[in-house]
Amino acid sequence: MPIKRRYHLRKALLRQLTRGVVERFGEPAAELLKGPIEVLELEEGREIILAAGEVLLFRLSDKIFPLLKSLDRIPLKRVVVDMGAVPHVVNGADVMAPGVVSADGGITREEGVAIVDERHGKPIAVGQALVPGAEMQGPRGKVIKNLHHVGDEMWRFQAKG
Repeated sequence: MPIKRRYHLRKALLRQLTRGVVERFGEPAAELLKGPIEVLELEEGREIILAAGEVLLFRLSDKIFPLLKSLDRIPLKRVVVDMGAVPHVVNGADVMAPGVVSADGGITREEGVAIVDERHGKPIAVGQALVPGAEMQGPRGKVIKNLHHVGDEMWRFQAKG
C-alpha cells in the first residue's frame, strides 16, 4: 500500500478530528484519541488515522469510519448478511438486498455500518448505508457500499502494525 504522505496532526486539526469523532461515535470514542495522532494519506483519497501508534480510524471524503479491528472499541450499527454473500463481501463487493438477513432499524442513509456474517456474527466489512436500515431487506438492489473489508490493504496494514 503506497503511502503518499505521513504527518502528525496539529492542535487545530486534532480538535476538528475529535469533534468529528464525538459527533459520529460519541464521547467514549474520543477518549481513544490520546497520544500523538498521525495521518497516513493513501491512494484514492483515503487516510488512516493512528493514535499513539495504533491504527484506529480511516477517513474517506471527510467521513470517518473505524477500521474492522477497532469495532470492539468503536461500535457501529450492524447489518447481518447470509453466508452466500460472505465470499463476495470479503472480496470487496457491495452488499445487495437479497443477501441481507437483518439490519438495525435505526440505520440512516450514508451512515457507517458493520457488516457481519450470520453464522458467527463476526465483522467482515465496514460499509456506508445507501438506504435506511428498514429498507435493506428486499428482492434486489445495492444497499451498502463496501469501504473496507477483511484482506484489503487497510486490513493488511493494520495486521502489520
